[in-house]
Formats: sequence, structure tokens, C-alpha cells
Amino acid sequence: MAYVAKCTSSPPTPTTLPNPLSSSAATNFVSPPTSQQLSTPVAVVLSPCAACKILRRRCIEKCVLAPYFPPTEPLKFTIAHRVFGASNIIKFLQELPECQRTDAVSSMVYEANARVRDPVYGSAGAICQLQTQVSELQAQLAKARAEVANMQQQQANLLALICMEMKQSAEPIWASHLADTTCFLDDATLSAPWEPLWT
Repeated sequence: MAYVAKCTSSPPTPTTLPNPLSSSAATNFVSPPTSQQLSTPVAVVLSPCAACKILRRRCIEKCVLAPYFPPTEPLKFTIAHRVFGASNIIKFLQELPECQRTDAVSSMVYEANARVRDPVYGSAGAICQLQTQVSELQAQLAKARAEVANMQQQQANLLALICMEMKQSAEPIWASHLADTTCFLDDATLSAPWEPLWT
């Protein structure tokens, strides 16, 4: 009974919940970044080049292969490495000046692709095949030009024959017309039939 009287004698104190908009509760939320925080430079971590990634080694700052085998093109180095080997590629690039290295890498990748397709002849086989196609096309072109020249000659001969026949057929017609008109234009022949009418 005493316990109930004790509980009823003192009114219960109301418990206050924290306001979500108060300063103490606002500290729990993450504030959006300010303009000062956005202007600070962020350190960008570059991934190693495709060559060093495939070879599983650390890509140094002055890596010879990094400018020519970017990390976005791993297949490019894979094919070249399969045919030539990484040490040969590095040695070859180190012996060349920097202005020629891009073309050298393109040539090595092209040769490696050709060597994968044709292990015996490589790019020489593709070049030989292209030269054969060029020779065949040149022969077809020469044949077509000869046929065009022959047709043009036949057309010229046909036009010459038509002109000659037109000239030959026109000359007798004009001669016969002239012969017929001379008999009518003679004064003696014109005056002889009309004389009895006037007498």
C-alpha cells in the first residue's frame, strides 16, 4: 500500500524527446560540402599501365611501356608480349628515340596480330596476298580499258561509214534533180509549145 501511495503522491515527470531540428540533433546529420571543401584538390591515384599490370610488377614513374600501353587497352600488350616478349619490347623501345616509339609500338602490335593469325608468314603473308589482289585488279582494269578503246574505235568506224554512205547517196539525187530542171529552164523548149496559142 505504501508503494502505491508513494507512486501516486509524486506526479510523474514528463520525458522530453530530442527535437530533430535542434542543434544537438543536427550534429548527428552530415552537412553538405561547402564551396571551400569542393575547391580543395583531390589526390588522384593512377592505376598501373597494362604492361605492368599483366607482368604483375610495380609501375614506376618513368615506365617505358606506360605511354604506349595504357591500362584501358590490356589486349594490346598481351598480343605483343605473346609474340615478342616484354624484355625485347622494352629493349627495343629504349634503343629508339621517343619520336619513333609510337610508330614502333603500332608496328609491333600489327605484326603480332598478323603472326597470331598466320604463325608462318605473319604480315608478309598478308602483304603477299594484297599484292596478288592488286595485280589481279590491275589486269582486270587493263582488260576493261582495252575493251572500252575497242568499242570507241568501232563506234568511230561506224560513224565514218554512215557519213560516207550519206554522201554517196546524196550526190545522185542532186544530179538527177539538176538534169531534170535544165530541160525546163531552156528558152527554146519553153517557147516552142506556147507559140500556137499566141498565133
